[in-house]
Amino acid sequence: MSEATTVHVSGIAPTTSDKEVRDFFSFCGKITMLSVTPESGEPNAPKSATVHFEKETAAKTALLLDNTQLGPSTVHVTAAHSLDDIAGPQTASASDAKDENHHELDQEDKPRSRIIAEYLAHGYVVSDQAIQKAIALDQKHGISNRFTTALSNFDKKYQATERAKGLDESYKITDKATSGWKGLNSYFEKALGTPTGRKVRDFYVKTDKQVRDIHAEARRLADLKSGKISDTDEKPVETSSSAPAGATDTAPAEAPKA
Repeated sequence: MSEATTVHVSGIAPTTSDKEVRDFFSFCGKITMLSVTPESGEPNAPKSATVHFEKETAAKTALLLDNTQLGPSTVHVTAAHSLDDIAGPQTASASDAKDENHHELDQEDKPRSRIIAEYLAHGYVVSDQAIQKAIALDQKHGISNRFTTALSNFDKKYQATERAKGLDESYKITDKATSGWKGLNSYFEKALGTPTGRKVRDFYVKTDKQVRDIHAEARRLADLKSGKISDTDEKPVETSSSAPAGATDTAPAEAPKA
């Protein structure tokens, strides 16, 4: 397997299960192989893991999680190459280019700032330093073509389906037109049509995000996952000028499917 798609993790607590390790790194992208072993033969020895991802972009994101809390311990994430060496622009590969209009979005297609927000929304503690690195990488290398294309297409699809509602509700035209967009996550589907949702979209297209913006986005994600925000809610969204810095006060939830 390519070293560029592999990360090594050390300092895992002996009480942390393999599933917890897999769930933790699944936010970065699809895992093809995971190996977890004790670092020594001593009782209660810490564990190490080797995580093989399907795509290089997932490994790049995983490197941001160095010195991040996993269970009761802080883990260290390393790779054969430095983050700067492997963090090239997120340009479309040949397969991405021919399929960038595909409706399903993988974790690897999301901006790193969005992925970090997902970690926070699920109750993980991520340092402001790691958040700032994610923001810097998004600013330096841009966002994947598939993600920006999907956002643009979703805007068009949303406008089209709103018109369809008035044309023929009995045939559920709107449901048919939007059924293929589940890959954008119900978060988008719930939020983009509301006043709050427009601010959500702005989060992904603006380039001057700050750490506070990531925490605010994490709160929005957590509220939507818990059902606190509905399709018609107009809950004010805190901006970088008003949102307090700090970890989100949310309970852990299930990780995305790998």
